[in-house]
Amino acid sequence: MRFTHSGLFVFTQAELMNQEIDFDKMLGLAPAIVQDAASGEVLMLGFMNREACERTLSTGYVTFFSRTRKQLWTKGETSGNRLKLVSASIDCDCDTLLLQVEVEGAGLVCHEGTRSCFTRSLGQSSLMKSISSETVRS
Repeated sequence: MRFTHSGLFVFTQAELMNQEIDFDKMLGLAPAIVQDAASGEVLMLGFMNREACERTLSTGYVTFFSRTRKQLWTKGETSGNRLKLVSASIDCDCDTLLLQVEVEGAGLVCHEGTRSCFTRSLGQSSLMKSISSETVRS
């Protein structure tokens, strides 16, 4: 299932409610992967509840639900590094969103001042250690 937002097309509440995003699997939330529409780079991961998804699709700017503050927040509302929605897709299980965006502002998406939140490499030895400790627990 795929839907697109542009300056000329706006979703109505009824159309949005008909989308089959399963927010119940994670207690009202769905992970939202944010990807640069031009380069394909994965920029961040956030969580959306139904209201955040509706606001994102109706305004054209990515809004998340903060799990720590228990409230909606629109990415870039303070920094100016807003995420303009280009397209949104859901996965085959209908429980994860992929948001393709154009980054506005200085382009620094991460709160640590980098373009992407995914800047730390997980070394091969750390990965193998993690996998082997999971195997032992199973």
